[in-house]
Amino acid sequence: MKWVFAYLKPLAGRITLGVTIKIIGTAAELIIPFLLSYILENVIESNNAGRIVYYGILMALCAIVASLGNITANRMAAKTTMLFATAMRKNLFSKTLYLSARSTDSFTIPSLESRITTDTYNVQNFIGMMQRMGIRAPILLLGGSVITLLMDRKLALVMIATLPFIFAVVYGISRMGVPLYTGVQKAVDSMVRVVREDAQGIRVIKALSKVDYENCRYDKANKTLKARETKAGAIMGIVNPVMTLLMNIGIVAVIAVSAYFVSSGKSSATTVIAFMQYFTLISMAMMSLSRMFVMYTKCAASAKRISTVLEEENELKITADDGKGNSKNHISFENVSFSYLGKTDNLTDISFSLKRGETLGIIGATGSGKSTILRLLMRFYDADKGVIRINGRDVRSYTREELTAMFGVVFQNDFLYADTIEENIRFGRDISFEDIVSAAKTAQAHGFITSFPDGFSHNVSTGGTNLSGGQRQRVLISRGIAGKPEILILDDSSSALDYKTDASLRSALSDALPDSTVITVAQRVSSVKNCDLILVVENGRIIGKGKHGELMVNCPEYREISDSQMGGAFLD
Repeated sequence: MKWVFAYLKPLAGRITLGVTIKIIGTAAELIIPFLLSYILENVIESNNAGRIVYYGILMALCAIVASLGNITANRMAAKTTMLFATAMRKNLFSKTLYLSARSTDSFTIPSLESRITTDTYNVQNFIGMMQRMGIRAPILLLGGSVITLLMDRKLALVMIATLPFIFAVVYGISRMGVPLYTGVQKAVDSMVRVVREDAQGIRVIKALSKVDYENCRYDKANKTLKARETKAGAIMGIVNPVMTLLMNIGIVAVIAVSAYFVSSGKSSATTVIAFMQYFTLISMAMMSLSRMFVMYTKCAASAKRISTVLEEENELKITADDGKGNSKNHISFENVSFSYLGKTDNLTDISFSLKRGETLGIIGATGSGKSTILRLLMRFYDADKGVIRINGRDVRSYTREELTAMFGVVFQNDFLYADTIEENIRFGRDISFEDIVSAAKTAQAHGFITSFPDGFSHNVSTGGTNLSGGQRQRVLISRGIAGKPEILILDDSSSALDYKTDASLRSALSDALPDSTVITVAQRVSSVKNCDLILVVENGRIIGKGKHGELMVNCPEYREISDSQMGGAFLD
């Protein structure tokens, strides 16, 4: 919870003012029962109309001050909470974007989503409640207890005697809340994961008539969440009934003792009336405190989950270059091995080099390690063994900004967002409209884009669902080449294109980016056969390396792939 104060510190002035106003309003509220008791006992008997009106106006003013003070303080608390939550969510979202790929894999995307939404909401609720009730409730509790002690010590002690039992119950149950609500949030992660998967694959689900199956999957996650919420709610729900019981016992005790004192002349009816009002205020304060304890357990569990993300360190440290690289090579892999889980290698002893402007094709079966090579080149992960160099420098010696500025990337499962085609290609970069049009022409996308009535201003739906598969891929390729990158990566990005369009794209790329090194990952030979270097990858190892003609002679696996495709069909 310590990190929360870092976000509250810039708002200290606003919080202090709000707390001051809250204290004034609550103090005015505390005075009202005392004034009522004084009026009943001393003013009314005097039959002085002027005094009665005076104290009546004084009570009304106290009520107005209490009301206005609480309203103003609550509005300020809402504003403060909004500013706090906005900064918290912004930093948490920013942190998730800068997490390393390994850290993202560890947290999982659904868990990060629920931390940004549900967990931040729980912390926000508690911060708001603390400003509204966290000030008022203790003042009512302590102030009411002090005033009643001054009015009648014996009656006050009867009432106060119940408070230790209430605190013991609240504290004991609240300690159980943090692990319970941590389990609830993990169940939320699981449910979010199912929803996310189903939203992304809704078309496949419907096409394969698996709606009922997915309903069952969601129902299972939902029932798990229900069970954990029910358990947490049942245990935490004990607080209010037990508090009410103890408070009622206290009220009965006060009434019984006060009746005895009044009948024996040791106390007055007006004092008992004031006592009951103060006891009501104290009861409300205790109920508010119990609610805050329940909210605290949720907040503590959520704050811990948020802090693990905010405090996550990036293991991809910048290191000094060893100076052993060959500056004539644009890209080189030197005996690179890598494992995602640190057990079995996903890549083993990968070595190759490319000159600037050359093209590399990587081909192999699904899961052979093709995309992993690209992830290491862009330093999503660090290699376990060996060195990867760009322009003769170890990639680990580049800053993140320096490294990413070199690349234009089109991934296999890339995304489009709800905006115009122009903005999807520009992607927030400083790229002129002329360069966007030029990139679209190179990507063979200009024709279909200009066929829309609004051209490049045509709105794309989320995920590009209002475009065909081939159109989506060509917009994405336009995005990748619009920035005229030093290194262009095409990760199975033309699988939805027909052979004629694919061939036209390859030809246009060589003309548009003559000095760029282009790396193409594909599953069909036609997409890589004209590359300067082709890698055939199997089980994380290079089993063939060379040009198309050389591999047809020297690599049986490549020749088998080429023959099986019969001139360019998809590799199954």
